[in-house]
Amino acid sequence: MVFLPLYHCIVDEKKKSIKDIAAKFLMLQNGDIMNEDEMKKKAGESAAEWIEEGMLVGLGTGSTVFHFINRLIQRTAEGLHIQFVSSSIQSQEQAKAGGIPLADINAITSIDITVDGADEIDAKRRMIKGGGGALLREKILANTSREMWVIVDESKVVEKLGKHPLPVEILPFGRGATIDKIRKLGFLGHLRTRDDDRLFETDNGNLIYDIQFESLRDDPESDHERLIRIPGLLETGFFFNLASRLLIGRADGTVDQLS
Repeated sequence: MVFLPLYHCIVDEKKKSIKDIAAKFLMLQNGDIMNEDEMKKKAGESAAEWIEEGMLVGLGTGSTVFHFINRLIQRTAEGLHIQFVSSSIQSQEQAKAGGIPLADINAITSIDITVDGADEIDAKRRMIKGGGGALLREKILANTSREMWVIVDESKVVEKLGKHPLPVEILPFGRGATIDKIRKLGFLGHLRTRDDDRLFETDNGNLIYDIQFESLRDDPESDHERLIRIPGLLETGFFFNLASRLLIGRADGTVDQLS
Protein backbone atom coordinates (compact mmCIF):
# COMPACT_ATOMS: atom_id res chain seq x y z
CA MET A 1 0.00 0.00 0.00
CA VAL A 2 1.32 3.43 -0.99
CA PHE A 3 0.71 6.26 1.50
CA LEU A 4 0.48 9.78 0.17
CA PRO A 5 0.08 13.03 2.11
CA LEU A 6 -3.49 14.29 2.07
CA TYR A 7 -2.50 17.59 0.47
CA HIS A 8 -1.77 15.72 -2.78
CA CYS A 9 -5.44 14.88 -2.93
CA ILE A 10 -6.82 18.34 -2.35
CA VAL A 11 -4.83 20.50 -4.77
CA ASP A 12 -7.28 22.12 -7.21
CA GLU A 13 -10.19 20.47 -5.36
CA LYS A 14 -11.74 23.53 -3.72
CA LYS A 15 -14.94 23.14 -5.67
CA LYS A 16 -15.36 19.45 -4.90
CA SER A 17 -17.13 17.99 -1.91
CA ILE A 18 -15.38 16.47 1.08
CA LYS A 19 -16.85 13.14 0.01
CA ASP A 20 -15.17 13.39 -3.41
CA ILE A 21 -11.84 14.32 -1.84
CA ALA A 22 -12.04 11.44 0.63
CA ALA A 23 -12.86 8.99 -2.14
CA LYS A 24 -9.86 10.15 -4.15
CA PHE A 25 -7.61 9.89 -1.09
CA LEU A 26 -8.71 6.30 -0.45
CA MET A 27 -8.19 5.42 -4.10
CA LEU A 28 -4.62 6.71 -4.01
CA GLN A 29 -3.94 4.99 -0.68
CA ASN A 30 -5.10 1.69 -2.16
CA GLY A 31 -2.94 2.12 -5.24
CA ASP A 32 -5.97 2.36 -7.57
CA ILE A 33 -4.21 4.64 -10.04
CA MET A 34 -4.93 4.42 -13.75
CA ASN A 35 -2.16 3.85 -16.24
CA GLU A 36 -1.65 6.12 -19.25
CA ASP A 37 -3.85 4.15 -21.64
CA GLU A 38 -6.67 3.95 -19.11
CA MET A 39 -6.52 7.73 -18.69
CA LYS A 40 -6.66 8.14 -22.47
CA LYS A 41 -9.66 5.84 -22.64
CA LYS A 42 -11.50 7.87 -19.99
CA ALA A 43 -10.87 11.12 -21.85
CA GLY A 44 -11.82 9.67 -25.24
CA GLU A 45 -15.00 8.03 -24.05
CA SER A 46 -16.03 11.14 -22.13
CA ALA A 47 -15.71 13.29 -25.28
CA ALA A 48 -17.81 10.82 -27.28
CA GLU A 49 -20.75 11.31 -24.91
CA TRP A 50 -21.00 14.95 -26.03
CA ILE A 51 -21.47 14.18 -29.72
CA GLU A 52 -25.02 15.04 -30.79
CA GLU A 53 -27.47 13.72 -33.38
CA GLY A 54 -26.76 14.83 -36.94
CA MET A 55 -23.25 16.18 -36.30
CA LEU A 56 -20.43 16.07 -38.80
CA VAL A 57 -17.44 15.00 -36.71
CA GLY A 58 -13.77 15.46 -37.55
CA LEU A 59 -11.63 12.59 -36.32
CA GLY A 60 -8.06 13.19 -35.23
CA THR A 61 -5.38 10.53 -35.07
CA GLY A 62 -3.64 8.71 -32.25
CA SER A 63 -4.08 6.43 -29.27
CA THR A 64 -6.51 8.66 -27.37
CA VAL A 65 -8.66 9.26 -30.46
CA PHE A 66 -8.76 5.47 -30.93
CA HIS A 67 -10.83 5.21 -27.74
CA PHE A 68 -13.02 8.14 -28.81
CA ILE A 69 -13.82 6.41 -32.10
CA ASN A 70 -14.58 3.11 -30.38
CA ARG A 71 -17.16 4.80 -28.16
CA LEU A 72 -18.64 6.61 -31.18
CA ILE A 73 -19.02 3.24 -32.90
CA GLN A 74 -20.93 1.96 -29.86
CA ARG A 75 -23.16 5.04 -29.81
CA THR A 76 -23.86 4.66 -33.54
CA ALA A 77 -24.93 1.06 -32.94
CA GLU A 78 -27.23 2.39 -30.20
CA GLY A 79 -28.95 4.72 -32.68
CA LEU A 80 -26.84 7.89 -32.97
CA HIS A 81 -26.79 9.27 -36.53
CA ILE A 82 -23.63 11.18 -37.45
CA GLN A 83 -21.12 11.46 -40.28
CA PHE A 84 -17.38 11.83 -40.06
CA VAL A 85 -14.32 13.05 -41.89
CA SER A 86 -10.88 11.90 -40.86
CA SER A 87 -7.34 13.22 -40.59
CA SER A 88 -5.81 9.83 -41.37
CA ILE A 89 -6.45 6.58 -43.17
CA GLN A 90 -6.02 4.78 -39.84
CA SER A 91 -8.87 6.64 -38.13
CA GLN A 92 -10.99 6.51 -41.27
CA GLU A 93 -10.74 2.73 -41.53
CA GLN A 94 -11.53 2.28 -37.85
CA ALA A 95 -14.68 4.42 -38.07
CA LYS A 96 -15.84 2.90 -41.38
CA ALA A 97 -15.40 -0.63 -40.06
CA GLY A 98 -17.56 0.37 -37.10
CA GLY A 99 -20.40 1.51 -39.32
CA ILE A 100 -20.08 5.30 -39.09
CA PRO A 101 -20.87 6.96 -42.47
CA LEU A 102 -18.00 8.81 -44.14
CA ALA A 103 -18.60 12.28 -45.62
CA ASP A 104 -16.66 13.60 -48.62
CA ILE A 105 -13.99 15.91 -47.21
CA ASN A 106 -13.70 17.65 -50.59
CA ALA A 107 -17.42 18.53 -50.63
CA ILE A 108 -17.65 20.24 -47.23
CA THR A 109 -16.68 23.69 -46.00
CA SER A 110 -17.52 23.33 -42.30
CA ILE A 111 -17.28 20.66 -39.61
CA ASP A 112 -19.35 20.77 -36.42
CA ILE A 113 -16.61 19.50 -34.14
CA THR A 114 -13.17 17.92 -34.43
CA VAL A 115 -11.86 15.78 -31.57
CA ASP A 116 -8.14 15.14 -31.47
CA GLY A 117 -5.29 14.42 -29.09
CA ALA A 118 -2.03 16.25 -28.42
CA ASP A 119 1.55 15.33 -27.63
CA GLU A 120 1.89 18.40 -25.40
CA ILE A 121 -0.47 21.21 -24.39
CA ASP A 122 0.21 24.21 -22.16
CA ALA A 123 -1.97 26.56 -20.12
CA LYS A 124 -2.61 28.75 -23.20
CA ARG A 125 -3.69 25.62 -25.07
CA ARG A 126 -0.77 25.87 -27.42
CA MET A 127 0.06 22.38 -28.60
CA ILE A 128 2.64 20.16 -30.20
CA LYS A 129 0.91 17.56 -32.36
CA GLY A 130 1.89 15.16 -35.09
CA GLY A 131 3.26 12.19 -33.21
CA GLY A 132 1.07 10.02 -35.43
CA GLY A 133 2.28 11.76 -38.58
CA ALA A 134 -1.06 13.37 -39.52
CA LEU A 135 -0.37 16.97 -38.47
CA LEU A 136 -1.17 18.65 -41.80
CA ARG A 137 -4.56 16.98 -42.19
CA GLU A 138 -5.26 17.48 -38.49
CA LYS A 139 -4.64 21.21 -38.84
CA ILE A 140 -6.91 21.42 -41.89
CA LEU A 141 -9.75 19.72 -39.99
CA ALA A 142 -9.22 21.85 -36.88
CA ASN A 143 -9.33 25.07 -38.90
CA THR A 144 -12.47 23.90 -40.73
CA SER A 145 -14.31 23.13 -37.47
CA ARG A 146 -16.65 25.25 -35.39
CA GLU A 147 -15.08 23.64 -32.33
CA MET A 148 -11.97 21.61 -31.60
CA TRP A 149 -11.96 19.43 -28.49
CA VAL A 150 -8.60 18.11 -27.34
CA ILE A 151 -8.45 14.85 -25.37
CA VAL A 152 -5.31 13.91 -23.44
CA ASP A 153 -4.05 12.05 -20.41
CA GLU A 154 -2.58 14.21 -17.67
CA SER A 155 1.03 13.57 -18.70
CA LYS A 156 0.49 15.67 -21.85
CA VAL A 157 -0.24 18.86 -19.88
CA VAL A 158 2.99 20.86 -19.59
CA GLU A 159 4.19 24.23 -18.34
CA LYS A 160 6.19 24.87 -21.52
CA LEU A 161 6.24 23.17 -24.90
CA GLY A 162 9.36 21.58 -26.27
CA LYS A 163 10.26 18.38 -24.44
CA HIS A 164 8.41 16.36 -27.06
CA PRO A 165 9.94 16.54 -30.56
CA LEU A 166 8.22 18.91 -32.97
CA PRO A 167 7.20 17.15 -36.20
CA VAL A 168 7.25 19.17 -39.41
CA GLU A 169 5.89 17.81 -42.68
CA ILE A 170 8.18 18.30 -45.67
CA LEU A 171 8.03 17.48 -49.37
CA PRO A 172 10.23 14.59 -50.49
CA PHE A 173 11.36 16.71 -53.46
CA GLY A 174 14.54 18.55 -52.53
CA ARG A 175 14.37 17.30 -48.95
CA GLY A 176 18.12 17.71 -48.45
CA ALA A 177 17.92 21.44 -49.12
CA THR A 178 14.83 21.80 -46.93
CA ILE A 179 16.48 20.01 -44.02
CA ASP A 180 19.63 22.11 -44.47
CA LYS A 181 17.55 25.29 -44.11
CA ILE A 182 15.85 23.90 -40.98
CA ARG A 183 19.23 23.15 -39.42
CA LYS A 184 20.65 26.55 -40.33
CA LEU A 185 17.87 28.09 -38.24
CA GLY A 186 19.25 26.11 -35.29
CA PHE A 187 16.65 23.35 -35.28
CA LEU A 188 18.29 19.94 -35.21
CA GLY A 189 16.52 16.63 -35.65
CA HIS A 190 16.09 13.70 -38.03
CA LEU A 191 13.81 12.24 -40.65
CA ARG A 192 11.29 9.88 -39.11
CA THR A 193 11.67 6.22 -40.04
CA ARG A 194 9.57 3.10 -39.59
CA ASP A 195 10.64 0.02 -37.64
CA ASP A 196 12.25 -1.44 -40.77
CA ASP A 197 14.30 1.77 -41.22
CA ARG A 198 12.31 2.88 -44.29
CA LEU A 199 11.40 6.57 -44.31
CA PHE A 200 8.02 7.26 -42.76
CA GLU A 201 5.56 8.61 -45.32
CA THR A 202 2.45 10.55 -44.36
CA ASP A 203 -0.94 9.81 -45.92
CA ASN A 204 -0.14 12.75 -48.19
CA GLY A 205 3.02 11.02 -49.46
CA ASN A 206 5.29 13.46 -47.64
CA LEU A 207 8.02 13.04 -45.00
CA ILE A 208 8.22 13.95 -41.31
CA TYR A 209 11.27 15.68 -39.88
CA ASP A 210 11.24 15.53 -36.06
CA ILE A 211 12.93 18.52 -34.42
CA GLN A 212 14.43 17.90 -30.99
CA PHE A 213 14.66 21.19 -29.14
CA GLU A 214 17.64 21.83 -26.91
CA SER A 215 15.45 23.75 -24.46
CA LEU A 216 11.80 24.36 -23.63
CA ARG A 217 10.21 26.99 -25.83
CA ASP A 218 9.52 30.49 -24.55
CA ASP A 219 8.07 31.70 -27.86
CA PRO A 220 6.74 28.80 -29.94
CA GLU A 221 4.83 31.20 -32.20
CA SER A 222 8.14 32.70 -33.29
CA ASP A 223 9.59 29.23 -33.91
CA HIS A 224 6.61 28.40 -36.12
CA GLU A 225 6.90 31.62 -38.12
CA ARG A 226 10.58 31.03 -38.83
CA LEU A 227 10.03 27.45 -39.93
CA ILE A 228 6.92 27.92 -42.06
CA ARG A 229 8.78 30.34 -44.35
CA ILE A 230 11.03 27.54 -45.63
CA PRO A 231 10.02 26.38 -49.14
CA GLY A 232 9.32 22.65 -49.00
CA LEU A 233 8.27 22.75 -45.36
CA LEU A 234 4.49 22.35 -45.58
CA GLU A 235 3.40 22.66 -41.95
CA THR A 236 4.66 22.46 -38.37
CA GLY A 237 3.19 20.52 -35.49
CA PHE A 238 2.56 23.69 -33.50
CA PHE A 239 -1.17 24.33 -33.01
CA PHE A 240 -2.29 27.72 -31.68
CA ASN A 241 -5.69 29.23 -30.85
CA LEU A 242 -7.64 26.15 -31.88
CA ALA A 243 -8.63 24.15 -28.79
CA SER A 244 -12.04 25.32 -27.56
CA ARG A 245 -12.33 22.61 -24.91
CA LEU A 246 -9.77 20.40 -23.18
CA LEU A 247 -10.59 17.03 -21.60
CA ILE A 248 -7.88 15.59 -19.34
CA GLY A 249 -7.96 11.99 -18.15
CA ARG A 250 -6.60 11.79 -14.60
CA ALA A 251 -4.88 8.96 -12.77
CA ASP A 252 -7.71 8.84 -10.20
CA GLY A 253 -10.23 7.97 -12.94
CA THR A 254 -11.78 11.42 -13.29
CA VAL A 255 -11.87 13.60 -16.39
CA ASP A 256 -11.34 17.36 -16.11
CA GLN A 257 -13.24 19.42 -18.69
CA LEU A 258 -11.90 22.92 -19.31
CA SER A 259 -13.83 25.26 -21.61
